[in-house]
Amino acid sequence: MRRLFGTDGVRGIANLDLTPELAFRLGFVGTRKIVGGQGRGRIILGRDPRPSGDLLEAAIISGVCSAGVDIYKAGIIPTPAIAFLTRREGFDAGIVISASHNPLEDNGIKFFSREGLKLSDELEEAVEEELQLDQPFLDRPLGVRVGRCYDKSDAGELYIDHLLSTVSVNLGDFQLALDCANGSASAIAPLVFSRLGAQVLAINTELKGDRINLECGSTHPGAIQELVRSSQVDLGVSFDGDGDRVIAVDEKGHILDGDHILAILIYHLRHKKLLGHPLVVVTEMANIGFDMAMEKVGVKVIRTRVGDRYVLEEMIKRGAFLGGEQSGHIIFLDHSTTGDGILTALQLLQVIKESQQPLSELKKVMEKLPQRLANVRVKDKTGVISSPGLLERLDLYNRELKGRGRVLARLSGTESVVRIMVESEDEEETTRIVEELAQLARDLDRGQEK
Repeated sequence: MRRLFGTDGVRGIANLDLTPELAFRLGFVGTRKIVGGQGRGRIILGRDPRPSGDLLEAAIISGVCSAGVDIYKAGIIPTPAIAFLTRREGFDAGIVISASHNPLEDNGIKFFSREGLKLSDELEEAVEEELQLDQPFLDRPLGVRVGRCYDKSDAGELYIDHLLSTVSVNLGDFQLALDCANGSASAIAPLVFSRLGAQVLAINTELKGDRINLECGSTHPGAIQELVRSSQVDLGVSFDGDGDRVIAVDEKGHILDGDHILAILIYHLRHKKLLGHPLVVVTEMANIGFDMAMEKVGVKVIRTRVGDRYVLEEMIKRGAFLGGEQSGHIIFLDHSTTGDGILTALQLLQVIKESQQPLSELKKVMEKLPQRLANVRVKDKTGVISSPGLLERLDLYNRELKGRGRVLARLSGTESVVRIMVESEDEEETTRIVEELAQLARDLDRGQEK
C-alpha cells in the first residue's frame, strides 16, 4: 500500500483519490488508534468550505461514530481553531477536512492529538498499517455504544476570544486590507480585526467553496498587493484556504513572506527582552538573508524539514518560542501548536503599533538574497527527484555557488510537484539556474532527458 500521509495529513483529488470510502476508514481507524478504548471518547471536527467537504464530512462522522466515539461538528473554521479547541475543550482528538492552499478539486484529512499536535510519523504509519487489515472493522460497538454526532455551535466564538486574548492593542486608527482566499478565515478574520477597532476592507470572503484559493489568498499575493496599492491602507494580509498561513503587504505594496514576518517579530521581541531562548526554528527553504539578520541580534537559527509539524517538533525539543516557514506558517508556542495566519497577523499588528513604525520600515531588519522557486508539476515526483540526471546537476550548481548561494530540490508533501529553489547573489544567475532545472525536471518526467 502506498504511503497515504504527506507532510500535512492525507490529500488527493476528492472523490477520486480521497474517496468517501477512504474517509470512512480513516475516521474509523484513526479514531481507534488515537482515542483508544478508554471511555466514550470525544472528537471535534472542522472543515474548509470546499464542496467536497460535505461528502467527506459525512463519511468521517460515520467512521468515528462506528468506532464508538462521539463527534462534535465545528463547521467551517480555520485549521488552527481545531488544534486550539481540541486542547481547550478537552477533546480526545481533532480532525480537519481541508487541502489548505491546494486547488478546489483537492481535499484532505488531518488529525490532531488531544494536545493539539499533528500526528507523529510513527502514529501515521500505524494508522496506515491497520488500514490494510480486516480485523479492526469486525469489532464494532452496537446499540447505545455507537458514537453520536453533535453541533459545536460556539466553536467560532471560542476561537475568536482566544485570538483576541493574545494581544493588547487598539486598532481604531488603522486601515487593514484582508484577502481571505474564499476559505475558512472568511467567517473569522474580518470579525477579529473589526472588534479591535480596525477599519477592515476584506476581499474573497465567499463561503460557497467553489472559488477557494482561486487566484487569491497567500499563494496569489498579487490580489492583496493590488488592493493595498489602490486603497492606500496601512497593511494588507492574505490567508490561505484553511487559515493556517499568512503573507503580508506593507503600505507601499511590497510583499513580505514568512521569513520576513518572522524576522520582524523576533527583532521586536529581542529588543523587548521577551524572546526567552535566543533561537528560532525554520525550514531548509528559509532565505539565507534570514540567517544573516538573526546573526546580527545573536539569535541561533535551527533548520528542519519542510512542514510546520517538523518545525513544531524541533521547537519543543529545543525550547524555542517562535518558529515558522517561508510559506507563512508561523508558530507562537505560547499561543498555538500549529501555524495560525490570523494570530500571526495580530502579533504583527501589535509590533507595528508598539514600535510606531510602518511595516515598510520594520522590514529593513532583513535583506533577502535573490531567490527563485519553481513548482514543477510532474506525474512521477519520486522518480524525478531521485534521477541521477537531476542529482548530478544539483551537485554541480551547489559546487559552483558555494559560499554565495545554494540550490535545493524537494518533493511537495501535498501535491504531485517537485519544488526547486535557487538562491544566489546574482538575480540573473538565479533565474537562469532555476529555469534550467525546472525544464530538466519536466524532461525527466517525460523521459526526454538530453
